[in-house]
Amino acid sequence: MALLKDIILWCDQTLKSHEFKDYAPNGLQIEGKSEVKKILCAVTASQDAIDAAIEKKADLLLVHHGYFWKGEPYPITGMRGKRIKSLIRNDISLVGYHLPLDSHPTLGNNAMIAQILGLDNIEALDPHERNPIGNIGYLKNPLSPETFKQLLTTKLGFDTIHLDAAKTQIQKVGFCTGGAQDYIAKAAAMDCDAYISGEVSERTFYEAKELNVHYYACGHHATERYGVQELAKAIAEQFNIESEYFELNNPI
Repeated sequence: MALLKDIILWCDQTLKSHEFKDYAPNGLQIEGKSEVKKILCAVTASQDAIDAAIEKKADLLLVHHGYFWKGEPYPITGMRGKRIKSLIRNDISLVGYHLPLDSHPTLGNNAMIAQILGLDNIEALDPHERNPIGNIGYLKNPLSPETFKQLLTTKLGFDTIHLDAAKTQIQKVGFCTGGAQDYIAKAAAMDCDAYISGEVSERTFYEAKELNVHYYACGHHATERYGVQELAKAIAEQFNIESEYFELNNPI
């Protein structure tokens, strides 16, 4: 058993959450029990994830996508109201880490993608960032664009979308999980052969062609399901409590 406040303090310090300007609050978003025996983690605080936390008698739901995003309406009604009511009624804390979890060099989404794909010599996609949100890595051996697409599809379990460029081989790869397709310009500025993110926009087709950077959309959910699992495991080990992952495969 661990104290909720100690878990939050450890996470905030480990992820350096105070150093990020984010789109939503990082850390404790809804306060439940003061003592935690079990964590359920999920990519997004959906109703399905909340229902799973209730069923599994979790005290804390740890997510990458929580609530209270900038631009959202203030009233807690409708779908969001139902979700929050479910958490409060069952005394379950909601804890979310967004950009700090993308960025962390060992627990983060980008770090896990690099590990899964076998990318080495990791560096910042934007060298001016104090805590880089995107990264660059290198394949041990160059691959053709089509072979690299097959690798991504196999490793990440998502039917990868490939927007073609003129380069015939890929070795230097820029990447940023989630909805970071517009960072393709940063990848081009760093002379990357390819750039990976989760989502794709209509404009990305032209950018890939004209910037000469192969673009691979590998799924927002598919690229961001790893960091939250690593963080939950690290918390469980640090505080000697249980953790479990809830997967709801989002095809986007």
